[in-house]
Amino acid sequence: MGWATSSNVSTTNLDDGSDSPASARADIKTAFDELKNVIDGKDTANGVAGLNASSKIAASQIPDELNSTTATNLTLDPSTGKVKIEEIVNLKPQTVAQLNARSDAAEGDVAYCSDGGTDSGGAPCLAVYTGSSWRTIDLGINIA
Repeated sequence: MGWATSSNVSTTNLDDGSDSPASARADIKTAFDELKNVIDGKDTANGVAGLNASSKIAASQIPDELNSTTATNLTLDPSTGKVKIEEIVNLKPQTVAQLNARSDAAEGDVAYCSDGGTDSGGAPCLAVYTGSSWRTIDLGINIA
């Protein structure tokens, strides 16, 4: 079921007191069909995700991937000032060369660097951008 299309709704026979009710009938029927598409479009492909009883979008309606359609970053901005991610965060590995080549690095950026650790001669590490350079956080020993 697709979402409604406003261009399918015509008010040509509805916008003047002298319009014929018989002529308006087809326009009204088309408008109600489009309204039905809006109602039936909840929780469907090309429709809209509805809210559950807790005023949340159900997990089955959330896409597996979010992509920005412009050359800007995707921003999460909760009113609490805190983003909570349950369980594991996976950072795409970047090399030292890739991190240093970024023109968009900003203070506070965190990355997984596959070859930048200093303690073990280029081992994987975390890296934080300070506003002028990437600084390593060596990973230490294995968990027990």
